[in-house]
Amino acid sequence: MKFKSKTALTIIGFIAGIVNGLCGSGGGTILVPSLVFLSKVKDHSAHATAIAVILPLTIISSFIYVKSGIIDVDTTLKVTIGSVTGAYIGSKLLNKLPINILRKLFGIFMIIAAIRMVI
Repeated sequence: MKFKSKTALTIIGFIAGIVNGLCGSGGGTILVPSLVFLSKVKDHSAHATAIAVILPLTIISSFIYVKSGIIDVDTTLKVTIGSVTGAYIGSKLLNKLPINILRKLFGIFMIIAAIRMVI
């Protein structure tokens, strides 16, 4: 079954937004599997789309967190330096990875995230 209607994609985005706001994840954990398995979007495209969607999610969530006073700005700035560098390298590597390797890497990260959340 293929869900690519505007409504289905909006619902997937809505769920990803809620999970992002609550848990700080959602772009990868919700969007990638939903786009690949429900909407039949190609893996590389699903990962790239999830990354692109993360920006508005992050801006909205960050604004609310800053307004609430729960962000440590010093820590955030330090982590941002490494994150930006890593994002640049990761985005360059995305199209170079074969789908089977990309799926395995993503699966490993999903399993680690799930174990971490349970513990």
